[in-house]
Amino acid sequence: MKKAFKGLLILSIIMIIAAGCSTKAPGSDKASDGDTNGKKDDKVKIGLSISTLNNPFFVSLKDGAQKAADAEEAELVVVDAQNDSAKQVSDVEDLIQRGIDVLLINPADSSAVSAAIESANKENIPVITVDRSAEGGEVVAHIASDNVAGGQMAGELILEQLGNKGKVVELEGIPGSSAARERGEGFHKAVDEVSDIEVVAKQAADFDRSKGLSVMENILQANKDIQAIFAHNDEMALGAIEALEAAGIKDVIVVGFDATDDAVKAVEDKKMAATVAQKPEEIGQKSVETALKVKAGDKVDEFIPVDLELVK
Repeated sequence: MKKAFKGLLILSIIMIIAAGCSTKAPGSDKASDGDTNGKKDDKVKIGLSISTLNNPFFVSLKDGAQKAADAEEAELVVVDAQNDSAKQVSDVEDLIQRGIDVLLINPADSSAVSAAIESANKENIPVITVDRSAEGGEVVAHIASDNVAGGQMAGELILEQLGNKGKVVELEGIPGSSAARERGEGFHKAVDEVSDIEVVAKQAADFDRSKGLSVMENILQANKDIQAIFAHNDEMALGAIEALEAAGIKDVIVVGFDATDDAVKAVEDKKMAATVAQKPEEIGQKSVETALKVKAGDKVDEFIPVDLELVK
């Protein structure tokens, strides 16, 4: 009995020593969290917060970003703020919790977005603004067209078409957005110094087609004798065209901004005089490419422009 006990004791000691000398960590026969077939998933995770996907321009921007992410084997997580600045802040908090490496943000409101950017800053997540700039928080790069130059292009075309004389309506984008502010600034650079041009109405329609229609209907009640309309985006321009057609008003020069498919067709059909082309897919593509450079520790420019052109 003593021999048997002694044998068991020796065997137990040998097993303990063998376990202690093992080079494998407990559970090392299984792939660890985030591993696939024992290989670490090292994909860069990029968060993209978009102001709204209820606009063809931003859908194209998202598609461009997704194509670039797929080409570079990066993971792109997209959230839609639905033009709600409070939701955008909440969306960014969620992206941070999901472990993103870089944040791309297209602000619903250039001022209110500061809180979301500051949340990312606290977690040392680099932030890149897309299409619209932010008024606060630390941003490593801004990728957009020159909205001031685009607004000025639109204004100069209207002056040319009108021979520097006429009554003009301006449909503004979302108040507080950098795009609305800058496009309006550029437009007024062109028209304000021309004495025979009168901006008879200037009203926000929030970059929305249905609001563009209703706002234009209201404006036409007091201003039927107009010669041109500049809308800060194509959706509002297309809504304004519907209002003109419903009122039986013809020969009004309408200029939009973005060159969406519907707007380009309207230009081809001679319903719109022109639209300023922003190339949203290229903006999305450059945003992801820049995010990957930032993640790799490369230096990037603070402003990365995307060329504009006038489609007429």
